[in-house]
Amino acid sequence: MKKQSVYTRKRALNRRLLPGFLLPAILLLQALCSQPLSRAATIFPFPQGLIGSGQLALSQPLTLRWQYSTDATLNLTPATDGQRVYLPLAAGQIVSLRAVDGQLFWRAEIGGEFSASPAADDRGVYIASETGVVQGKAPQAAGALRALGRESGVTLWMHTLPFPLRGALAMNEQTLFGGSSDGRVYAVNKKSGEVLWAKQFNTPFSSLPTISKNNLLIGNDDGTLFCLDQTSGKTLWRYRTRGPIRGRPSVSQGVVYFGSADGYVYAIDETSGQFRWRTRTGAGVQAVAVTEGGVLVASLDNFVYFLTLARGARLWKKQLAGRIAAQPLAAADGALFTPLSGDTGVILDLRDGRQLNSIPIGEDNTTAASPIVVKDVLFVTTRQGLLAFSRPA
Repeated sequence: MKKQSVYTRKRALNRRLLPGFLLPAILLLQALCSQPLSRAATIFPFPQGLIGSGQLALSQPLTLRWQYSTDATLNLTPATDGQRVYLPLAAGQIVSLRAVDGQLFWRAEIGGEFSASPAADDRGVYIASETGVVQGKAPQAAGALRALGRESGVTLWMHTLPFPLRGALAMNEQTLFGGSSDGRVYAVNKKSGEVLWAKQFNTPFSSLPTISKNNLLIGNDDGTLFCLDQTSGKTLWRYRTRGPIRGRPSVSQGVVYFGSADGYVYAIDETSGQFRWRTRTGAGVQAVAVTEGGVLVASLDNFVYFLTLARGARLWKKQLAGRIAAQPLAAADGALFTPLSGDTGVILDLRDGRQLNSIPIGEDNTTAASPIVVKDVLFVTTRQGLLAFSRPA
């Protein structure tokens, strides 16, 4: 295995970037999705989804600012607290890097392997992991949830679970949420690790949950989207589709938008769970994001779709070079996609789907980790490590 603690600046890649046009001010996805959240919930969601106003314009030329080189990246999105980036790696390793220049603060080994994408705030980073255990003659994965301190990476608390959490962690200011492979949804106190509630369902969870107001939106493998009360875990409503729900629901103006492996994009009333509309794509839908102008859809048919918010009518669709497994990073009039098996990240204009810009991400991209932004730096996880892009100096 290659040495994993090296970060370097690579300016040679910069010449491959395409110029574009200045983007207008870009709004946070969470700001579009109902009431404002608290500071901790607003700054540190996973993934961040949209870029904050005045930070980074995707259509402008972007250059490689720094790189953390490793061949141990995973299909899990890094976490950030707004100043640091926490990169999960194979063999249960995680590194804390300064976002502005890639300085390594610490490296930790958690024991076992990561089972879900982490989350972070100004206290530290929260990690879901799994270890193999043998019960009788059959091996079984046991889970754990822990908090590592921001300054040193030491374990602040750990709680063991019968089965591992999958997909990603979600959180508000006080509580962590996650769904497990045995069909449970957990709410855990962020300061102490105490389980506040756990609800058992019939089918495993391996999706990306969403926090909206006091609701927790989470889909499971039998195609059901649940809306749970964050405080009690009570099921407020559920909506059944015909395929697993793996992506993150997106909420705007009281409507929940999400995709299913049955190939449809759905719009559901957030309060009542009442059906609004559905639109079919050519394959399973991996990711949905809401912008001011419509619903951005990444389908496993290699197409990007842009739909109207009100009825789901198609405004345009654009074919990319490979499958889109990662959540796109969306902006007011552009979005970044990192197709599998490609060597570039593609930025599309949301007005008509034409290509505005691109960034080099290395040959034969195979990661499904989503891009994130910290202030004015764009981070993309690749087979060669973590790449940090920004405007030219």
